[in-house]
Amino acid sequence: MTEFPKGFLWGGATAANQLEGGYREGGKGLSIADALPGGPDRFKIVTQPDFNWSLDEKKYTYPNHRGIDHYHRFKEDIALFAEMGFKCYRFSIAWSRIFPQGDETEPNEAGLKFYDDVIAECLKYDIEPVITISHYEMPLYLAQHYGGWKNKSLIKFYERFADVVLTRYHKQVKYWMTFNEINSAFHFPVMSQGMVPSNGANQMQNIYQAWHNQFVASALSVKIGHALDSHLQIGCMILYATAYSYDANPINQLATLQHNQDFNYFCGDVQVRGEYPAYTNRLMKQFGFEFNDLDWNDEELALLKQNPVDYIGFSYYMSSTVNETAVDTELASGNLIGGVKNPFLKASEWGWQIDPVGLRIALNELYNRYQKPLFIVENGLGAVDQINDQHQVDDGYRIDYLREHIEAMRAAIADGVDVMGYTPWGCIDLVSASTGQMSKRYGFIYVDLDDAGNGTLNRYKKRSFDWYRMVIESNGAKL
Repeated sequence: MTEFPKGFLWGGATAANQLEGGYREGGKGLSIADALPGGPDRFKIVTQPDFNWSLDEKKYTYPNHRGIDHYHRFKEDIALFAEMGFKCYRFSIAWSRIFPQGDETEPNEAGLKFYDDVIAECLKYDIEPVITISHYEMPLYLAQHYGGWKNKSLIKFYERFADVVLTRYHKQVKYWMTFNEINSAFHFPVMSQGMVPSNGANQMQNIYQAWHNQFVASALSVKIGHALDSHLQIGCMILYATAYSYDANPINQLATLQHNQDFNYFCGDVQVRGEYPAYTNRLMKQFGFEFNDLDWNDEELALLKQNPVDYIGFSYYMSSTVNETAVDTELASGNLIGGVKNPFLKASEWGWQIDPVGLRIALNELYNRYQKPLFIVENGLGAVDQINDQHQVDDGYRIDYLREHIEAMRAAIADGVDVMGYTPWGCIDLVSASTGQMSKRYGFIYVDLDDAGNGTLNRYKKRSFDWYRMVIESNGAKL
């Protein structure tokens, strides 16, 4: 049996906007996540033409405001992570906690002090922090007053933010990622680019301009980090969904190739290889513009070339199926990135198609394309968990899901893939990004909070808690 590498980074992953709460405490400003209403219709609401990033607390609830109150309970939570044996913990720094509006020149010291304490608590247990600089939580002011990432002014604002946190924490934190799921903007730019229809999300040229600005900002982060310490590992982070052609029809085969280029590879190609790929104009022309229509300069292209990322972080939840020829096929409605239903796969309660073999394929595809270390920084099963009177949760279905994906990861390592680590998503229950629900649970730790915001917030270990502790303790030998 193939062994996991010595020093493999077993852990878990969260995001500030989904668990911290304390949305007005410690000088924090509002983030775009704070303006996202709760409930499974949140994406329908924010993609309406009249949505303009204003909060309406009489009409909507905003579960991100409270999260799971990690802001006040992080010591308790990190102690539980340590009990599971975490080697690392992936979390994000809320941009609006450090720069409340985003365009200030001086950071908020109270926000920095909070992350001083979080990082110190991790290191107390020998847990390696893995920090995402921007994870779906840019300051709301930048979306309202600058129009989101399509505005080149955001490059210097992000550069200032990255400079502050990298300078402050580079001695304690080795692993960083610049933008969470940067390619997700292809389907939902609201989260990663701060754009909705009212400020330009319906124009694909805006999305590609925003990506270019983010690529430049990411390269500046790499440059800053490596100047501070050449040993820092600064990665990109993409949403990867292995794509299959529905059948052997050459039309569908070509469509699958182009889907991979458009969605799975484009952002990685620029950030890992340091240059725009050969298919860039083919991709953009389908939306009626070319690369030269974007606002860029030679200095920025040189910056991209000189500062590629050190590793590829990626999320993997599902695969997708591409079909350009048939009109009667059933859609995989739960998959955020679309596609048709794959008849060979089962799906989660939210319709996400479960495909552990697809993870092995993803690892091989990414490593053979880029030849850089890979870090699976999100993977997990959202499910409705039932807790009994003894505060026990028997989530054997989650154990089965994770076991199969870890086995796929082991197989990819046997294939020769360099895998750095594995941080399952939502190691503690938190607010779902896609639905704003608490009932869509991912964690090893149950949090007593419902979709309406009722509950004690008490933490309880699920059955998967002890199982994952065994996995880590055995370095993946026992599953």
